[in-house]
Amino acid sequence: MIPRYSRPAMTAIWAPENRFRIWFEIEAHATDALAELGVVPKEAAKAIWERGRGKVDPARIDEIEREVKHDVIAFLTNLAEHVGEEARFVHQGMTSSDVLDTCLNVQLCEATDILLEDMDQLLAALKRRAYEYKDVVCMGRSHGIHAEPVTFGLKLATFYAEFKRNRDRLAAAREEIATCAISGAVGTFANIDPRVEAHVAKQLGLTVEPISTQVIPRDRHAMYFATLGVIASSIEHLAIEIRHLQRTEVREAEEYFSPGQKGSSAMPHKRNPVLTENLTGLARLVRGMAIPAMENVALWHERDISHSSVERMIAPDATVTLDFALARLTGVIDKLVVYPDAIEKNLNQLGGLVFSQRVLLALTQAGASREDSYRLVQRNAMQVWEKGANFLDLLKADTDVTAKLSPATLETLFDMGYHTKHVDTIFQRVFGE
Repeated sequence: MIPRYSRPAMTAIWAPENRFRIWFEIEAHATDALAELGVVPKEAAKAIWERGRGKVDPARIDEIEREVKHDVIAFLTNLAEHVGEEARFVHQGMTSSDVLDTCLNVQLCEATDILLEDMDQLLAALKRRAYEYKDVVCMGRSHGIHAEPVTFGLKLATFYAEFKRNRDRLAAAREEIATCAISGAVGTFANIDPRVEAHVAKQLGLTVEPISTQVIPRDRHAMYFATLGVIASSIEHLAIEIRHLQRTEVREAEEYFSPGQKGSSAMPHKRNPVLTENLTGLARLVRGMAIPAMENVALWHERDISHSSVERMIAPDATVTLDFALARLTGVIDKLVVYPDAIEKNLNQLGGLVFSQRVLLALTQAGASREDSYRLVQRNAMQVWEKGANFLDLLKADTDVTAKLSPATLETLFDMGYHTKHVDTIFQRVFGE
């Protein structure tokens, strides 16, 4: 991923230095276990740690790989240059996938820990702003059209609940991906004891893969990247809500526009939702990486490497992009500018039509059929749409309506508090406070 959409802590996970560090630890821990089992000398295991830790050189490994055309062999060759004779005990009974797959899962776990922290920060921002606007009544919309009142706090609480579910999904995806395979060629443990795998898994904070053929099953990875895709979709969901609210005709909220910021090279007046538009685009990228991960599940027999090139790209790109997107979204929510006056203006824009359902229900309670009630309410509502009249005044002037509901009763139906009476209950459900 390009630096523009990257953050240092996440990109460091995918840097060659970190990858080769993990490779070394896998090999060294495996040699420790082999030494305990009496397969290799304990002095050799000790020498590997003392002479090899921190010594592998990415540039030298690249140089060797250009000749041998094999990354793990190049790594082992470079390690041997530092360890010396005892290096012959490294990689005993192992195959390349033992190193590559276990390393990938370690990196995905490290990346997920950052993503979980990102989610926590976003959830904190959403919660704070939800309580800030818990009682600010605003227009709820369906199909983009005015429906009935909600509160701005409820809007944000809805997204809090969505991202809380996503955090739970991400934690579950981390658990599913946190497996280790040190099972040798075609996964039979023919040349390496399963206790070696158990030792390496424990040292790296992983669990053993129950059966790994020669690779860790890719359905685990498919689920992981699908989870990232769902999170990306939620990012887009919230980003689009903000983009709609920032439209000039609505302008109930907008991204913070900093001093000195410019919105357009041609039109000095512009204040565009560039951050949330950017998030919409980044979400498409992350979501698009889920499909190749799913296609990686169908490998040939016990192993092929058709998944390898895919994962070398999507693993860093998906996690780096999602990390950046979550941090950017947190900043947007943290500084989101809300306009209560515009919210109130929009709420009153259609002359009370937002109370149409309550009038409908009151007519049915007063003895009118639902069909007649709907017809009476709709014919007055259409005049508001077409002529800009006041809904309550029209209802009071309609003798068919007042035959069932008195003008005084009609006035009591136009009560905004009716729509917000359960806000505290919903907040209790969402935030548990």
